[in-house]
Amino acid sequence: MQRIETSLPGVYELRLKVFRDSRGFFMEAYHRAKFAELGIKDFFVQDNHSLSSKGTLRGLHYQLRHPQAKLCRVMEGEAFDVAVDIRIGSPTFGQWAGLILSSREQNQIYIPSGFAHGFAALTESVQFLYKCSDFYDPGDERGILWNDPALNISWGIANPLISEKDAKYPTLSGVLPEDLPQYLGK
Repeated sequence: MQRIETSLPGVYELRLKVFRDSRGFFMEAYHRAKFAELGIKDFFVQDNHSLSSKGTLRGLHYQLRHPQAKLCRVMEGEAFDVAVDIRIGSPTFGQWAGLILSSREQNQIYIPSGFAHGFAALTESVQFLYKCSDFYDPGDERGILWNDPALNISWGIANPLISEKDAKYPTLSGVLPEDLPQYLGK
């Protein structure tokens, strides 16, 4: 297993050992002790699985009182996955990192709590699976507008299919400081 740094400290791409033969492949998608050796010590409590058609964009989502670290991968297709640092006081506040997650490459992204998260479906069908370090609480759901001009995220798709809820989120500068996570110096 290999941990690859992204442009945001604490956000990592993970390359797993994949054993391929004529039958297909085998891999350990998650091994708590091995992930801890890489510096990922979160205890994951929930798995989420979504299916998206090409051009779907989900995000940018976060929870405030129940922040979630996420371990994301694509089971089918390709998605452009994005993490945005929204922690007040962080030296990388307002910056984003993105990478293509692919079922062919079997790569993953680790996103610590305190970051907004979203992804865009790049292929006809994308099955997206992610582990969360806290349970989803609908009353704690928050978001940042996916096309916030100050973030200038290059999603790689034109005219994305977006939920009504995601289309109504404020820009990062429009969110009150008390509605954003605090940087704890990690």
